[in-house]
Amino acid sequence: MAYWLIKSEPGTWSWSQHTAKKSADAWTGVRNHQAKAHLNAMKEGDHAFFYHSGDGKEIVGVSEVVRTSYPDPTDESGAFVCVDFKAVEALKTPVTLAAIKAEKKLADMVLVKNSRLSVQPVTSEQWALIRKLGGLK
Repeated sequence: MAYWLIKSEPGTWSWSQHTAKKSADAWTGVRNHQAKAHLNAMKEGDHAFFYHSGDGKEIVGVSEVVRTSYPDPTDESGAFVCVDFKAVEALKTPVTLAAIKAEKKLADMVLVKNSRLSVQPVTSEQWALIRKLGGLK
């Protein structure tokens, strides 16, 4: 299994909207080629942290890839893809960007080095530590 981080503005699509939806969500609207490459690399069963960007700047939950990349229906150019996710679990305590930056073991995390990238990989070590910081096993 690979691990990822996906970002959304809470005013556009929040964790509460994601968890309230009974079916999977198409992660549409990604218009960055590096993020597109990450979406294309995702496999069914991979997990991703759900990160509120903009207001909040915190990891709030865990989602699972339930459908691999396919053409993004919101992209008229046909150049970009989307992936379907379903909510798995909320973190007991959101993990803020400030807390991530304060943790020396997370200094190499993409979120710290390239915070603007909307879809990014997470190492298994980073995954385990953030889950622990968020109150999950």
